[in-house]
Formats: sequence, structure tokens, C-alpha cells
Amino acid sequence: MGQAVSLPFKLANTTLTFYRGFFHYLLGTGRHSPYLPPSDPSSTIPSYLRPHQHTPSTYTSTPIFHRHARMHLYTLASAFYLYHKPHYRKPSYRRDILDNFSNVAIPGTGIPLSYFVWNRFSALTLVCVGYPAISLAASVHKWMKGLLTFSGERHSISEEYKVRLLAPDDWFSYWRLNCRIAGLHAYLNMEEGSLAPPKGYEMENKWTFLEVGKERNVPISPYLTTPAIVVKHRNEEGGMGIHFYKNATEGGDWIIQERIENGEWVQNHLPEGAPLSTFRVITQSRGALDVKKTNESSEGCRVEDITALSCVFRAGRKGAETDHDSILFDVDPSTGKVLGGTTNAHWYRLGLSQLLPGRCPWRSKDHAITHHPDGNIPVSGSVVPDIKGMLKLVEESHWKLCPDVPLVGWDVVLSKDENLPVCLLEVNLSCNFFRGSFDKEVYLGFLEDMVGVLQGLRLGKDGKVKGKVVNKEKEV
Repeated sequence: MGQAVSLPFKLANTTLTFYRGFFHYLLGTGRHSPYLPPSDPSSTIPSYLRPHQHTPSTYTSTPIFHRHARMHLYTLASAFYLYHKPHYRKPSYRRDILDNFSNVAIPGTGIPLSYFVWNRFSALTLVCVGYPAISLAASVHKWMKGLLTFSGERHSISEEYKVRLLAPDDWFSYWRLNCRIAGLHAYLNMEEGSLAPPKGYEMENKWTFLEVGKERNVPISPYLTTPAIVVKHRNEEGGMGIHFYKNATEGGDWIIQERIENGEWVQNHLPEGAPLSTFRVITQSRGALDVKKTNESSEGCRVEDITALSCVFRAGRKGAETDHDSILFDVDPSTGKVLGGTTNAHWYRLGLSQLLPGRCPWRSKDHAITHHPDGNIPVSGSVVPDIKGMLKLVEESHWKLCPDVPLVGWDVVLSKDENLPVCLLEVNLSCNFFRGSFDKEVYLGFLEDMVGVLQGLRLGKDGKVKGKVVNKEKEV
């Protein structure tokens, strides 16, 4: 009874902490002063975003939770600073989120998130009204699910609400956190008078990645150099059903490649008719903390400054064209052992019909899948061959191609080609962990170092010198 009475007060306190922290970084002291960690005597981090001195009794009272909350709230507020700023792959950050949110919906709603970020006001409404409401609904749903399934699990609504609102650990929130870091880093490191981000961001272009990768002895996926190809429909006539593609090697828009086949280990874990199925590996580079030093000095970044964080086997579904439709099996980076699988497909189900009961699940199985569902093929428990070699390859590739980029997602192929058994398809610089597990201490520690650097660059762009405002920008 006491818990039920105290619940509204706990929820209200968490909501207040969210608003205070968000506006602290949007408009308050956190926006206009250097970011210094709590250990620094000059730090302006408010007490409610610092861990208490006593021994933590729950996850939400630990130092790592509070660090995560600071990174989440700082970058969430910074999205409004970035909103109309140039983006490394789009005319603006706004254009990038509109495009990325056009096929993503909160599960069970069917409404693309792009509708809610069309302008700053609608985005602010989503953050300040929609986000807390969605977090509360998710927390209640998890609590009710625990009761109704008789699993024996008991979830605290107030604790879950804290996690969802202040330090969310779902795939979407980590993806957006990585995207905001990339957007800030690329913009704030643009040279004065130029819209060009650091050189490493050029790797987002698939053709540039292949060209530069080949020059620097990175095992990229093979491509054909024939000047152009003609593709004809076998039954059309009269000039119809014929298509001409000019190769990127000749200045065209198309990269022409032969189809790559899955290697034996991968194919043994897939049904017939499954697509090329890759491993998503995320790496981070401490060389991105000082872009100028990294790009101007051979000693600016060493391969030891690159760390592989996570690995996920994307086991494609039967009949799918790509592994974007897949079961996401977590892989232990230290051993190569395949762990449980899950999906995030329910986030991509659009249309108002998804509002109907039973049409779209709110949650997916939390790494409870052990077999590929298309054929009941066992996957969990298998060991990826030479996982150490795979991780070393992506770390070295990050160092060779884009050490000035903070986080990179690599699509790694174990192929059937004996001459190229492992190759890299492409990179993703606003990357997605695809629900893979990783060392949060390493990841969040790196992000906090990065935020300290980015805030310093941001204050410099504002015209602030040693805390004195010279030419304050009139923007949120």
C-alpha cells in the first residue's frame, strides 16, 4: 500500500529531474559553461545528475546511470542547437532526422516519428510531452507484463520510468545518442569558413569508402570496373524494360558488383533463400577527441586508440533481399560465442492498422531467441570463427580510414570467396548497435570525454572566451 501511495511522488520527482536536466543543457548553465566531469571542483553539473555518496542500492543510484543520464540529456538538448545546422551527409540535421524517422514508429502507433520533428516546436513538444508519456506507458506495460505472464519477475514502475526517461538503454535511444554525437562532432569540427566536416566523414559515401579502402589495403567488397551495364527485361519490347547504369568508376552513380555469397559458417545458420547476412561491429576512436592532431600528425592516433565495442550477427530471414530483415544475435566479442537473438522489426511497422490490438507488439523477445525461426536452425551457442581477427580487422580499418570519426558501424562479411573470406561492405557513422551488448563503462567514459571536448568547441563557435560572452548567438 505504501508503495502505491508513494508512486506518484516518485514519478513526479523523476519527471522534474528530466525537465531540470534537459533545460539545464538547453538554456541554462550547462549550455553556456564548459562541461567538466563531477570529479572536477569547477564542474557545473547539478546535484540531481550526480550519484550520491552512499553505496548504490539500485541501478538508478549508480555512477554509471548518472553518467548515462548526463550524456542523454546533454545530447538531447544539443539536437535543438543542431536543428538547422549543416549535417555531414544532409543539408541540415533537421533533414537527416526527417529522413531517418520516416520509416520508424513507436511500436503500436504506426505513425512515423518524422511527423513529430517537422519543426523545432513540434520536436520540443515530442520531447517535453510525448517522451515522458511514452516512458510512463512503457514502464506500466513492463510491470503489467510481469504480472500477467506469471514469470516471477517483479518490475518497479518508478525504477523503470527512471531508466526510460533519464538513461534509456533501448536500441533506438542508443542509435539516436550516437547520431547526435556524430552530428555535433562533424559540425563543430568543420573548419572556419567551410562546411566540410573532418575527412573521415567522407567514408559515409559508399563509393569513396571503396576507393579509399582499396588504396589503403582495407579488404573492401569487390566491384566491377566495366564502364556501364545494360539490364533488359526478358519479355518487354519497343524500347521498354531496358535500363542503363553508368559505373561509379566512370563518374556514374552506380556501384556495380557481383553478388557476394555467404560463407560456410554463416550459411549453416541460415535457411535456404536467406540474403547475404553480415556482422555489425561498432568501434570507437579516441583519435576523434583531437581531430587536428589526428589529421596533422602521424602520432595523433594509434591503432591502440581504436576499440571494438560490440558485435551482432544479423541472420537474414528467408526470402528477404537484405539482412535488414533479420534476427539479431548478440555475439560475445571476447569469445565469439553467439548469445541470444532478438529483433527490432516492430519499430518499423507503419500504418494506423498497427493501433489495433494484437497487430504490433510493444516489445520484442529480449534476446530469448536461440534458433533461426525459418527452419528452427540452432544459432545460439555456436562460435564465430576467428572473432579476434574480425575485431582486429575493423579496428585497423577504423584507424586507416577514419580515425577522426568517434563511432563507426562496420558491416562485416564472412564470404564464400576463398580469395577474400572476410570483407567490409560499408560503414555507418551514425551507427546502430542493433541491440548488441557492450561495456557501458568504456562507451560512456568515451562519450563523457567527447562531450567535454565538443562543449569547448561549441563555446568557441558561440564566441565565448574564458567564460565571457563576445557574440552570443540567438538560438535555442
